[in-house]
Amino acid sequence: MARDTIFISHATPQDNEFSIWIASRLEMLGYNTWIDKEGLLGGERFWPTIQKAIESSIKVLFVYSKNIVTHDGILKPGIENEIEYAKSIASQHGLQDFIIPLHIDESPYNLVIGLPNINHISFNDNWADGLKQLLKKIEKDAVPKKSMNIESTFSEWYENEYISNCSIISKTELFYTSWWQVKDIPQQFYMYLFTNAAQAKAIRDLNKDIPISLQSNILSSFDKKLNFTVLRDGEQIEVLPENTYTFSLSDVLEGFESDKFPQHREVENHFKRLLYCCIASNLFWRKWLKKYEMSNKRIAYFLPKYDWVKKIDFTYPFGNRKKSRSILGKYENIGSWHYGISIQTILFPIVGFSIKSHILFTSDGFKIIDDDKKQHSYRRKKGKRFFNEEWRDLQLAFIQRLKDEDGKIKIKVSVSDEYDLEMKEWPEMFWSEVGYNDPNAKMDIDKVEAYIEEITEEGESDD
Repeated sequence: MARDTIFISHATPQDNEFSIWIASRLEMLGYNTWIDKEGLLGGERFWPTIQKAIESSIKVLFVYSKNIVTHDGILKPGIENEIEYAKSIASQHGLQDFIIPLHIDESPYNLVIGLPNINHISFNDNWADGLKQLLKKIEKDAVPKKSMNIESTFSEWYENEYISNCSIISKTELFYTSWWQVKDIPQQFYMYLFTNAAQAKAIRDLNKDIPISLQSNILSSFDKKLNFTVLRDGEQIEVLPENTYTFSLSDVLEGFESDKFPQHREVENHFKRLLYCCIASNLFWRKWLKKYEMSNKRIAYFLPKYDWVKKIDFTYPFGNRKKSRSILGKYENIGSWHYGISIQTILFPIVGFSIKSHILFTSDGFKIIDDDKKQHSYRRKKGKRFFNEEWRDLQLAFIQRLKDEDGKIKIKVSVSDEYDLEMKEWPEMFWSEVGYNDPNAKMDIDKVEAYIEEITEEGESDD
């Protein structure tokens, strides 16, 4: 029987997190692992299946913690069965160091008879350091990897250089979210109901200077004084709505009861659509952004490669630290990369937008490369260069570029200039008393060229 599986002995839900983590790490590194998934999900454990898995294993990793014994200090039956059966398999086939205890807490070494004499690998202080010791052991014992495995240098780097140098530490740290809040907004908005969609579109086109939402035969606007006079065959004709509905911001956010049109859900949807139009159809257009419909039908907005485009200079909101960041650039010999965003209107926990970041690629700085597979491949390769800090700065730079000369992000929402909508100049932020100690080592792109997912994709494309 070919032994090529690493069995992870785990029978306590309290140790699920570690068991899943160690299994996923070993799988990423190319080893074939077996873990009781039914047990992880809280289902029934099938002993014959477990026996068969142990019989085909080359190593049994025993997750060793205080959770393996009952409150009376007795070894739990599931654990005992697995360990005793593993001992019998090791004795029957003369397997050396078949059982390797992974000691993940400060429990004493004598919880299991016979195991104190076996070398434990400590994961108590740092899981990544424990993984390093485990890998040395299984490599020394010639534990095979999957027969069709492609070794992942990214995984090796991530585990051995990145995670082991990182830790959660106590420090006050500022975090940025992807929520972009409206700072100032008119307290009322209006819904205009026309006889048909053609009338609604004609009035929308007549008031192009302000954001207006058009849905079927209904216009939504923050302006209560729209121009309804249409020029037709040299004659001025007033195209008035059948009904005009006025709603306050509190009506939208707090809700109201109605048994006739428009009900609260309809009003909420029209309000959200109007907010979207303020940003996408007005602000983004005014700032020379171009839109692109992605494969999931979401619209992403990006800055094309105009001759006058420069880096974006900004100062972080706290302190005087300055930053200069480009949101586009040349990409190999293919064309250009562009940072873009898609937005979704939200009313909770803030009134504003949820931002999703994207990387897009053009052949000439303007025209998106119309090949989803190529876009995905380029995006994966380019995205590997970005850590959280890079993504954060791209989002901040993108928003900073939307400012007017007065340093504000304002949208004209009424023809008479009576009202403006203003966005905050930064996404929502919060302070945390816990921080993350970033590694000193930066990602070496040469090391990740063999990243398993990318190579797998390339292999599939060759079939």
